[in-house]
Amino acid sequence: MESDGFPPGFFDRADTGDDTLFYAMPRFVTHIDDQAIAEVGKLYRDLGLASGHVLDLMSSWVSHFLDEPDRLTVLGMNRAELDANPIATERIVTDLNADPVIPLAAASVDHAVCCVSVDYLTRPIDVFREVARVLVPGGLFVCTFSNRLFPTKAVRGWLSTGDAEHVRIVAAYFLRSGAFDEPVAKTLIPVGLGSDPLYAVWAQSRRADH
Repeated sequence: MESDGFPPGFFDRADTGDDTLFYAMPRFVTHIDDQAIAEVGKLYRDLGLASGHVLDLMSSWVSHFLDEPDRLTVLGMNRAELDANPIATERIVTDLNADPVIPLAAASVDHAVCCVSVDYLTRPIDVFREVARVLVPGGLFVCTFSNRLFPTKAVRGWLSTGDAEHVRIVAAYFLRSGAFDEPVAKTLIPVGLGSDPLYAVWAQSRRADH
């Protein structure tokens, strides 16, 4: 079935089983190496994300901020991992693939982040619209990603494309949601530097006058 302009089957996955079962066991590991983690933190600092209320989407036991946000809501699939996040102030356990609704009030979040998880979204346009709904106008949504993943849970369109295409895919999520300004893309760590490659795409939620 064609979805939001993407080819049929783009959002299919090899493992169609219940995601809550797949993520039921806590994984107290990091999914990118130390250099990549540091680059995520530097980007968050450079963009000034620590100010105000931040939503960490598809989160875990670590949120990669160098500067602790004033308020941090972590949303993810595993309660034990979220409970172990030392800088979280609120925790939400939910499966965005089953229900893309984010249980927060409109315009209640200053910024949002999603680290190495955007490749698992089967309804990304719906999720991006929800992120825009809970963001204040002009708030940033920052997606960072690498080539590390659970292949059975990543969508087929992601698995069948390379790093450059991944950047374009995430930018398309922002654009096709109709809820964000023009996205910005940046290579944080290119391939071949002895670290996990790392890319970022971010955009501001649209203001009322747009």
